[in-house]
Amino acid sequence: MDTVTKKDEKLELLYTLFCDDVRLEVGNKLSFMGVFQNIMVQQMPVSLIKFAVVHHWRGEGTHLSEVRILTPDRQQHIVASQPTSLQITPGGFADNISFFVNVTFPIAGQYWVQTLVNSNLFDEQQLNVSDGREPQADDSSQAVN
Repeated sequence: MDTVTKKDEKLELLYTLFCDDVRLEVGNKLSFMGVFQNIMVQQMPVSLIKFAVVHHWRGEGTHLSEVRILTPDRQQHIVASQPTSLQITPGGFADNISFFVNVTFPIAGQYWVQTLVNSNLFDEQQLNVSDGREPQADDSSQAVN
């Protein structure tokens, strides 16, 4: 039993990416622009003109997937996608991309990006939004490896 919810045994989420945009290229290749894991700005609130959440799935079957982003207190969502059908042939893979426009993060804090499958919470990722004027509380390196 997973800590979030019992996961569908025929569906596995391999990765989640946050980025500015996604483009479909020749040969069914995806190009990700502006991949990020945190948002640091000089002033709050901050609005993102375009924001994409990319999921890469493995498994089989037909499922409904949706994404919502919750405020740091988890009391309300700031955006939510419409449920979209996800169809995977046995042993196959699928990508699901949720685009959001004009997303406003009203305060600095730890937001929650939730992935629902068939209306059940499947996965949750944190997205830290911080005011660059505030001293950083975590000791993580800013270097890219």
